[in-house]
Amino acid sequence: MSELVTPITLFVLALLIGVEVIGKVPATLHTPLMSGANSIHGIVIVGVIIVASQAHTPLAYVFIFLAAVLGTMNVVGGYVVTDRMLEMFKSAKTSRKSKSEKAETAADAAQTGQTAQGAK
Repeated sequence: MSELVTPITLFVLALLIGVEVIGKVPATLHTPLMSGANSIHGIVIVGVIIVASQAHTPLAYVFIFLAAVLGTMNVVGGYVVTDRMLEMFKSAKTSRKSKSEKAETAADAAQTGQTAQGAK
């Protein structure tokens, strides 16, 4: 029983520190922070693979499966959030570019119409 006290204490402390740190992050920084956390979740999956090599009990297999699923969900979710964030910036540039292209096309059409009238 005393073997479990240290790991459980570390887990509880990590949980409390994590909640405290994440709770202090402003909403404007949450998305970039989430996209940057993909590497950390990748390390979690590598850790799951290493721990899986040492598992020999059904309970350990259940915990390994849960850790692998949750870690994978975090990695995929982080990439989805990053992709959505980048699409927001991409579409803003595209809409500006299309507006400027429309203005150039209208200016070209106006010049072409004037030269066509001048040639008549």
